[in-house]
Amino acid sequence: MPSQLILPLLVALGIAIAMGGPVIGALRRLKARQVVSTDAPKAHQKKSGTPTMGGLIIIGAGALGALALGPRTPEMLAALVVTLTFSGIGLLDDLLIVTRGKNIGLKARQKLALQSALAVAFVWWWDGRGGESVSGLTAALAAFHLLLLVGMSNAVNLTDGLDGLAAGAAVPLFLLLGLIGSLGMAIDRLGVVGNHGLAALAMAMAGGCLGFLWFNAHPAAVFMGDTGSLGLGAGMAAVAIMLNAELPFLLAAGVYLVEAASVVIQVASFKTTGRRVFKMSPLHHHFELAGWAETKVVARFWIVAMALSALTLFFLLH
Repeated sequence: MPSQLILPLLVALGIAIAMGGPVIGALRRLKARQVVSTDAPKAHQKKSGTPTMGGLIIIGAGALGALALGPRTPEMLAALVVTLTFSGIGLLDDLLIVTRGKNIGLKARQKLALQSALAVAFVWWWDGRGGESVSGLTAALAAFHLLLLVGMSNAVNLTDGLDGLAAGAAVPLFLLLGLIGSLGMAIDRLGVVGNHGLAALAMAMAGGCLGFLWFNAHPAAVFMGDTGSLGLGAGMAAVAIMLNAELPFLLAAGVYLVEAASVVIQVASFKTTGRRVFKMSPLHHHFELAGWAETKVVARFWIVAMALSALTLFFLLH
């Protein structure tokens, strides 16, 4: 990987750490406090009142790092727009929760409608490039890209339930995307393409996540909220799509996908049989209720995320 791609990561890391204190202070003054769902384990109720919307730190640092030091390719700017607009949906949701003082923001169908509209716009632009109309695309490709964008946005959101979990699991995934974007066609697998703008954005987002972990590690001084999770999930999916690396990305994103799948399985099982497959979903809560300490769950999920990204890179290089 060209050495210059390290700079967006380091700069974003520094910006995130520098932003952390002032942003957290501002969130406290604005009383932007987390309202913990009653569906979470009882031990989580003590986290009520922790500042939320800390995703502003990640997204802000990542965007600044990428724009300052990365090639501003059309693809990089498009991925950044996806990240910022999905983050905007999350910010609206967080603001509604904070102002209402209840864990009720946008209704699920409202959030899904907004996410879907943005995903459709991106797919229309990206898959319709070169003068082709979206109607000329295969329905399967368009549907896959839509599902990937919306699905990953919500998957990261569902994973964001323990201190440091969602941000920590994102780091190896963004690093992998940065490597793919840097190496490009040198990776002779699945036709992945290179783009140093996308690589710089991925590296900057990894730096933003690392810097955020300075404050979000257990016990968390701030939560990313939907402001962070929705933008991160959609942004990483957009980068993967434009690198033609969707399939490797799905393997590397296994932690997020399993977390989301656990919710689907739990809901489907309960509605059809009246029984629960897990003690609680998403999956990280199941392990908590099984007796694992929160820090142990997070550490082990990080290990799995790192292993999956390393395994993905191994398959791409061999």
